[in-house]
Amino acid sequence: EHSIAWHEPRQHGVFRGRHSRDGWAARWRQQMLKPRLSAPKSLTTPTGLIPRPLPSLEKLGLAASSKTQAQKGGSSEALSTLKSFLRSRGEHYQKEMSSPVTAADSCSRLSAHLAYGTISIRQVYQVLEDRQALLRRSRKAGKSTGAWLTSLASFSKRLHWHCHFIQKLEDEPALEFRNLARAYDGLRENDFSDERFIAWQQGQTGYPLIDACMRCLAETGWINFRMRALLVSFASYHLWLHWRPTALFLAKQFVDYEPGIHFSQFQMQSGTTGINAIRIYSPVKQVQDQDPGGTFIRRWVPELSQVPDIYLAQPELMPAHEQKAAHCELGVDYPLPIVEQVSALKSARDKIFSVRSTGSARKEAQTVYKKHGSRKRPAARRKPATKQGLLPF
Repeated sequence: EHSIAWHEPRQHGVFRGRHSRDGWAARWRQQMLKPRLSAPKSLTTPTGLIPRPLPSLEKLGLAASSKTQAQKGGSSEALSTLKSFLRSRGEHYQKEMSSPVTAADSCSRLSAHLAYGTISIRQVYQVLEDRQALLRRSRKAGKSTGAWLTSLASFSKRLHWHCHFIQKLEDEPALEFRNLARAYDGLRENDFSDERFIAWQQGQTGYPLIDACMRCLAETGWINFRMRALLVSFASYHLWLHWRPTALFLAKQFVDYEPGIHFSQFQMQSGTTGINAIRIYSPVKQVQDQDPGGTFIRRWVPELSQVPDIYLAQPELMPAHEQKAAHCELGVDYPLPIVEQVSALKSARDKIFSVRSTGSARKEAQTVYKKHGSRKRPAARRKPATKQGLLPF
């Protein structure tokens, strides 16, 4: 409108003006293999502008960050983080990324750097490809490569998924505000409980792993993907909270907040896309699977520090004498469960599948999949339905 030329170098494998996902994976790889842009030799200061110091937090009306254990930023930190992941920390990535006990070290920890642009996904992908090629040559020469190739293959997939989810928001910006599948409109909106929402925000739900994750986020701004999925699943199904307010709250907690990934994942985990499998995580089973010794829980929920392992997933089952011995009186030192998980889960499943099984929801799912589904082959050459009549992710 004002005759200003706008140059936008593409950083991610996200494409504008596309109306079909067919061939997206090939375009993504082609973009990732392009030579990286060189740093400019010099920068010319625009005329008429007087540089001034950046304003302080106080001048901007912002309080100091409460996240005392957040990652450090900057391109040097990004490069160091990438190097340590590919050379030492990442060997057991595939096995250790799901548990909050091991994930903080075994995950790449590049998400915040990618979100802020202190490193580009193209640079990460190309360095990763070089590392994989070196490992393959070592294996061919008869040298042991341990678990590296398996773990880095898993990591490579997640670089694809990074842009896959951002592409959804690019193609349909409204998914930040409304259900991707409109068949689910009205499903949760009228049942929102402020009491449950506040307990979830504050890590006071009576479910130890949920509370540990929320308290960890308050200090660090980061938690691994499996625990993020657990938090969203618990809020969306057990507490039956609409995804929009919970998504906004967590957006402010994550130091690696990336809108396309954030809102797309929230809808997927909340069951409102119409095309993804309904994933409802048990907050009890996840303790048994991911933190059986209570290492993570005891760190972030110190009131449970002396609770025996056998009761850590469900402290409400502790007899009175065990509570006294553990210095943890339920309902006083630590809250009783805010909902009864079995009945809450049954109610949620009944409600979500009462919509999902309708003909209109299935028909809409076909449309959503055609626009947003993950695929390498054209949609017309894929079988569009499972035995449940639902579309696969």
